[in-house]
Amino acid sequence: MSAAASGPAPESATSRLSRLLTMVPWLLNRQGVEIEEAAREFGVSTAQMEADLELLFVCGTPGHMPDDLIEAEWEGGRVYLGNADTIDRPLRLGVDEALALIVGLRALAAVPGLGERDAVDRALAKLEAATGSASAASARIQVTIGGDVEAESLATARTALAQHRRLHLRYLVAARDEATERDVDPMRVVNIDARWYLEAWCHVAEGVRLFRFDRIESIEVLDADGTPPADARPRDLDAGVFTPSPTDLLVRLRLEPGAAWVSDYYPTERVEWLAGGSSLVSLRTADTAWLRRLLWRLGSQATVLEPASLATEVRVGAQEALRAYAAPDLTSLHDG
Repeated sequence: MSAAASGPAPESATSRLSRLLTMVPWLLNRQGVEIEEAAREFGVSTAQMEADLELLFVCGTPGHMPDDLIEAEWEGGRVYLGNADTIDRPLRLGVDEALALIVGLRALAAVPGLGERDAVDRALAKLEAATGSASAASARIQVTIGGDVEAESLATARTALAQHRRLHLRYLVAARDEATERDVDPMRVVNIDARWYLEAWCHVAEGVRLFRFDRIESIEVLDADGTPPADARPRDLDAGVFTPSPTDLLVRLRLEPGAAWVSDYYPTERVEWLAGGSSLVSLRTADTAWLRRLLWRLGSQATVLEPASLATEVRVGAQEALRAYAAPDLTSLHDG
């Protein structure tokens, strides 16, 4: 594979235009800012920032005369912009964008035990004031985050966090399809991909673990100090909740519509939807025992495509189960 093929995907023109339109008013209000600081602000390299400034230098109003073009100077490591008064105002939210934010903030404000409620309320008030009567449309949209039981668990976890108390959980481990009892020291509550998680130091696993709130069957605040160990560190969740090991087994499944819920409930690497509601799912696992039990339960709704060894294990296990059901029940025989 060539270096060009393996490198990052080229930036789209739309993405770059959006950055340039945001960059101009930002730089105009920070004349003389260091180019490295500007690059960090917009999440690009210094070389990309210089390329953007070179592009701005040849942009302007119709006429294309020197006085019509944006003045950009960055020699000496500091950026100066001029002759860009026509676009000196920051980009503003459209009505649809503002309404989407209002709905989201209202849903967030309804989360029990929210620690940053004042900040949410202030942002919500500013948006509602800016949109005026248009914000009334957002009242017709209701967003529910989790069910009542999940909301109660969230409130309990936040109470434990605020009071530095240990929690006792009854937690469903989907990989083993069993409920476990464990004591944890809460570290934070996070929302990732519309799901709520408790990150905590688990005394059973002796390590930092993530617990999905919709899998917490019961939760109780204990009268014990819940401060995690000094070496406990929150996980980097930027890449997502599931971080498989390269050594984990890669499994490909075909799921029929009746098993579509599997890709929502279990962590997957890729989901490809097919006509009629079927899907091709790729996932990684270090232990196939739970996956075999899941596939037996799904029956004809799931097919193992890869690896062949797992397909054989599932088929052999199913055949053994059928033979066991077909065997005569000797315990029901009585002596004559």
